[in-house]
Amino acid sequence: MADTETTTGTPADGGNGAGNGKKATRERTPFAESAFWRSIFRSGVPRTRAARMMGVLNSVFLHLHPVRLPKHAVKVKYTWCMGGLSFFLFLVLTITGILLMFYYRPTVEAAYGDIIDLGSQVPLGIMREIHRWGAHLMVITVWLHMFRVFMTGSYKPPREFNWMIGVILLVLTMFLSFSGYLLPWDQLAIWAVTVGANMARAAPLLGHEGPGAALLSIGDVNFIHAGADAKFALLGGRFLGGATLLRFYVLHCIGVPFIVMIFMIVHFWRIRKDGGISGPT
Repeated sequence: MADTETTTGTPADGGNGAGNGKKATRERTPFAESAFWRSIFRSGVPRTRAARMMGVLNSVFLHLHPVRLPKHAVKVKYTWCMGGLSFFLFLVLTITGILLMFYYRPTVEAAYGDIIDLGSQVPLGIMREIHRWGAHLMVITVWLHMFRVFMTGSYKPPREFNWMIGVILLVLTMFLSFSGYLLPWDQLAIWAVTVGANMARAAPLLGHEGPGAALLSIGDVNFIHAGADAKFALLGGRFLGGATLLRFYVLHCIGVPFIVMIFMIVHFWRIRKDGGISGPT
């Protein structure tokens, strides 16, 4: 309790209010009404609709969502909860990924051994399995979320922009899974990334063997060639090696997750601005 005390009296009686018939008064202020509490929770206890709206608008976490939702938006049979599950799995992958970073070294000599040790020598080694299966589940939930949005017509006006943001998040999710595939540095990972890199060299405009690559040139100077195309950018050189492993590690742990978080914030914000989850068509 936050107390406010007022006393009256003479110095002789210690200020206890006993002198000259004067009385001491003591006022108690509830902690929930104190200045400290109000500095954190500015809207008070939301007992009315207006107070609930202010509580949402004044919260850094809640203000990304609309203050009210239509009934269909909370029905699992309509939303499948795939968007929420995708975000939850992203948080799980972020936490487990940070724990794994303490024990994994992105070098050709140590990568495979560290992966083996994560399952047998390291405390909480199950984090690697949670991370791996969580990544598989996130790919599935994101695809199902896009399928649900398409089947319910949630890509139609005024939600076209948010649909494009969702497509970008889908591509980034797939690239997150692809970049993490190389980190165990076993035969399966090495040859899988080799196949993916060879596909990148045939990408339109960006691969030196792809259609349109010759268009990006001035005279005899080609901007897209074997030493400057999508494959070279992925591998960090002409061949798969230690530079590739380090590049994929940085992209998987820092670069792509940072971009994903930015697009997620925009995605959630647009859901609110577009009136929440769209209704049945």
